[in-house]
Amino acid sequence: MATGTRTRRAPFGEKEFYLEEFRGRGVLVALEPTVVASRVPLSVLARTLAELVRNDTRVVLVWPATEPGAVRRLGSALATVPAGRGRAGEPVRLETATLASASGIAAVRAGLWGRLRRAGVATVLATGTEPFPAAALRLAAGLGIRKAVLLHPAGGLVAGGKTLSFVDENVLETLLHDGQAEWAGLGGRRPLLAAVRGALAAGVAAVNVCTPAGVAKELFTYAGSGTLFTEGDYCRVEPLALDAFSQAERLLERGQREAVLKPRSADEVATLLATGFGAFLSGRHLAGVASLLTTPYEAERAGEIAALYTITRFKGEGLGARLVQRLRREARAAGLAQVFACAVDARAQRFFAQIGFERVPASTLPAAKWADYDRRRRRRVACFRAPSLAEA
Repeated sequence: MATGTRTRRAPFGEKEFYLEEFRGRGVLVALEPTVVASRVPLSVLARTLAELVRNDTRVVLVWPATEPGAVRRLGSALATVPAGRGRAGEPVRLETATLASASGIAAVRAGLWGRLRRAGVATVLATGTEPFPAAALRLAAGLGIRKAVLLHPAGGLVAGGKTLSFVDENVLETLLHDGQAEWAGLGGRRPLLAAVRGALAAGVAAVNVCTPAGVAKELFTYAGSGTLFTEGDYCRVEPLALDAFSQAERLLERGQREAVLKPRSADEVATLLATGFGAFLSGRHLAGVASLLTTPYEAERAGEIAALYTITRFKGEGLGARLVQRLRREARAAGLAQVFACAVDARAQRFFAQIGFERVPASTLPAAKWADYDRRRRRRVACFRAPSLAEA
C-alpha cells in the first residue's frame, strides 16, 4: 500500500453522505393536508425528490386529496422530478380505509411496486377521514419502508423555544404519558406523537418531521431542520465492518476539515478504520466513530483513543461517551494498563473532562505518541488519561 499524504479529491459533503445511505432503499414522504390546501411553495420538496430519484432511492409520495385540483397541483409540484426507466404515470388513488386489511395492503404493495420498478417514484393520492399522519405511517409499515418523512407546516417538535432535533423511542414514550406532552407544550401534537410511536412499533425505523421548506436540510445535513424519531434501541456501538469503512472515512474527512481531527495520511486513516468502532443509529446510520490504537504503545501496554468524531445532530445524545465506554472495555479485555486521549479542539477537551478523564502532562504519555508529531499542534494539545480500566 502506498504511503504518504492522501490523494486529493473533492470533499465528500453532508448530502453525499446521506445519499449514500438512502441509495437502493425506500423513503415515504407524506404531506399534511393544510400544506396542500394553503398552497405552500413546494420547490424545495421537488428538488429533494429529484435528488432521491436520481440517487436510485425509491420514493413513495403520499399526497392528500383535499381539493378538486389536487391532481393538477401534484403534477405541477412534481414537474421537475425525473422518472427512472419509464413514466411515473397517474397517481395511485387510495382510500386509506383500504389499509385496515391485509388484503388491501397487499394490493397496494403490488400496485406501487410496478411503478417504483419503472420510474423510481410512485405517488399516492390519499382520501379518507383519518387524521394525519396515521394512514401514511401505516402505509409505510405495510410497504416495509423503514424511513418516513412527514411534512408539516409547524415543522419538528419545539419545547422551551428549542427544536428537539432527536427523539428516541424512550423519550417519545415519556412524552405520551399522561400530561407530559402538555407540560412540554406539545399537547397539540399528541396525535402525531401517537402515530409515530405506532409506526416505530410496526417496523418503521426512523420518522422525520419538518416543514416542506426544510426537507432538504432535514434529509441531507448533519444538523437537520426538524425532529428525527428513531427506534428505542437507537444506538449500537460495534467494530467497523469493511462495508462501513467508506462512511467512516467520510466522517474522518469532515473532522479534519473542521480541524477537530488532525490531518492523517491514507495509511494512517486505514489503520484507524481497521481498529475503529462505530455508533450506528437505527441499525444502519453511522453517526460517530472512534479508534483504539495500541500497536505503537505495546511496550507501555497503553491504548490511545483517536479520531473520535460524532455528527453534530447527535452530540447531545451521548454517542461520544458510548464510543469511549466501549473502547475502554476493549482495552480492559486486551489487558492494557492505561488509556489516554489527546485533543486540540476545546469542545473535545471539555468532553473528556466531563466523562472523568484526568488531564495529564504530555511528558507522561508514551514517547511514541510524539514521534513526528507537529510541533505547533503539540503546543496546543491537551492530554487526558482514563480512570481505572477496572471501572470500565
